[in-house]
Amino acid sequence: MEIVNHLLSNATFVKSPNFSERTKPAEIIILHCISLPEGDYGNNNVRDLFLNRLNINSHESFISLKNVSVSSHLFIKRTGEIIQFVPFDKVAWHAGVSNYRGRNDCNEFSIGIELEGTIKDYFEDMQYKKLNEIISCLRKEYRQMEVVGHKDVAPSRKLDPGEKFDWERLNIVK
Repeated sequence: MEIVNHLLSNATFVKSPNFSERTKPAEIIILHCISLPEGDYGNNNVRDLFLNRLNINSHESFISLKNVSVSSHLFIKRTGEIIQFVPFDKVAWHAGVSNYRGRNDCNEFSIGIELEGTIKDYFEDMQYKKLNEIISCLRKEYRQMEVVGHKDVAPSRKLDPGEKFDWERLNIVK
């Protein structure tokens, strides 16, 4: 695994329209979890959300996602498959209203990684394996970025990646 032209070599690249130009270097990696509907795995709903193609009428929980434009740099499925939606030199729209160590708008200085899952479920071995490989690649290519959870940058509104996420399984010092 390596990064070439700001893309992960073993990820499938599917370009999301939901990004902006990066004006600040990425300094943190923000971990998230997502599944649509919650707890339903192995479908294309997250991909469709990041591409603005999600049929909001296909599930009652999707109604709140009407006109929502979001993305992440990477999405790691439970199988370990990796999809990249935004190149690392661009800003993905994953953190929303956020603040880390006194700095607002964390999207501007972060890389967002979504894990297929919920805050209620344990994550798969393959997801930890791929996540560790990705973090290693990002740190080699760009810098020693700190790894944090969405809950660390938006604590009043987010809990992910959740209590079931095992930080000890990451080959990092958080």
